[in-house]
Amino acid sequence: MDCRGKILDLSRPRVMGVLNITPDSFSDGGKFLSVDAALRRARQMIGEGADIIDVGGESTRPGAAAVAEQEELDRVIPVIRGLAEKIPVPLSIDTSKPRVMGEAVAAGAGLINDVKALRAPGALRAASEAKVPVCLMHMQGEPRSMQTAPRYEDVTREVNDFLRERIAACMEAGIAADRLLVDPGLGFGKTLEHNITLMRNLRLFAELGVPVLVGISRKSMLGTLLDAPVDQRLYGGLAAAVLAVARGARLIRTHDVKPTVDALKVAGALLELGE
Repeated sequence: MDCRGKILDLSRPRVMGVLNITPDSFSDGGKFLSVDAALRRARQMIGEGADIIDVGGESTRPGAAAVAEQEELDRVIPVIRGLAEKIPVPLSIDTSKPRVMGEAVAAGAGLINDVKALRAPGALRAASEAKVPVCLMHMQGEPRSMQTAPRYEDVTREVNDFLRERIAACMEAGIAADRLLVDPGLGFGKTLEHNITLMRNLRLFAELGVPVLVGISRKSMLGTLLDAPVDQRLYGGLAAAVLAVARGARLIRTHDVKPTVDALKVAGALLELGE
């Protein structure tokens, strides 16, 4: 994928490093609020093998408060601008706001990662005009309430149908399929059972014809399965990442770059993934 002049080669599984410029993200909130701290963290993840850095200025954890558009811009644009010309890998902007999408791409972001799958008014147009790849994620409800009794008749079918519809909407808006990725949205309006079912059926999402991104790093489903706090979920997350790529995922979004890069190198060699 051409991410504004920087190539994201998904012929084999790759790693997306998470860079939250937020005070309230569930795992690393408040750690990288200053531009200098964010730049140091981004360079560290690149040194550890990250293939793309995902910059976000609004937490999407369950119960998270909304962030005003200007505040989100003030958080992410200086970081993207400070990194864009100094690093060899693409930058992604994690946002659902059309104006943030446009200004982030103008500042140097090469991919849009939207938990609302371009459903906000004006988002489809903004993404089409940005002419960069887009990741479409499934989420039931809104971050503030999405974990309040989520329900599905058939979670795999419903998530798959939603992503198929969003791919079609993007193509109608002028965003070609070769610029799209999909994310089933583990933990976004899903119970533990829903998440497990989606992971078991991950191959079905690969059949949508676009690359699949999976973000499972440090999430509450791991905490429930392991009875472990956020800072003790690494090994469970690595197991899930390896299973995800074995079932067709091409991009793993993670807070723990070096361990994930190492795990996927071994999995790639033993499972003959890609290339």
